[in-house]
Amino acid sequence: MTVDEIQAQWNAQYEAVLARMKQGAGAGLADPAAIAGMTGLQQMQAMLEGRLPYPHIADTMDFSLVEIAEGRAVFQGQPQLKHYNPLGSVHGGWYATLLDSAVGCAVHTLMPTGRAYTTAELSVNIVRAASYKSGPLRAIGTVVHAGRQLATAEGRIVGADGKLYAHATTTCLVFEVPPAREGKPAAG
Repeated sequence: MTVDEIQAQWNAQYEAVLARMKQGAGAGLADPAAIAGMTGLQQMQAMLEGRLPYPHIADTMDFSLVEIAEGRAVFQGQPQLKHYNPLGSVHGGWYATLLDSAVGCAVHTLMPTGRAYTTAELSVNIVRAASYKSGPLRAIGTVVHAGRQLATAEGRIVGADGKLYAHATTTCLVFEVPPAREGKPAAG
């Protein structure tokens, strides 16, 4: 396939997923009662299908989850002028947020019922400048290790041409989810 064909395929998938999530639960926070008894993978699948809300950060940063599997998460985004820093380039925080989402959600897919995680460390290396002209970019997160207390994952932002834009590693602290208090979301 050509780069243009890959970009067209990526954009079609992105638009379909985004439409499904917006027509479903929309942006917001999941009710703890709605996710009780679900594994991390089940939660992510429900979000992708529009049965659970997707996070507001996706609208803010113009990216979305597009694929989910056990130990793997794929996000797609395209930097906009609003993501530029005063130097006239894409702000490093855009890359970091996209990668943190991919590696974190990859870890999330391996959480059994009653377990959650939080990012303890994220290391990002930007190796190629992206711009609003770059076309769609994908952040692919893959779990390296998932233990009882720690999980690690790695991620890469790539273009449709296969070029690497940035890569990251994360270490996540895994913990037991405390029971939800009435009227308050569970920690996590």
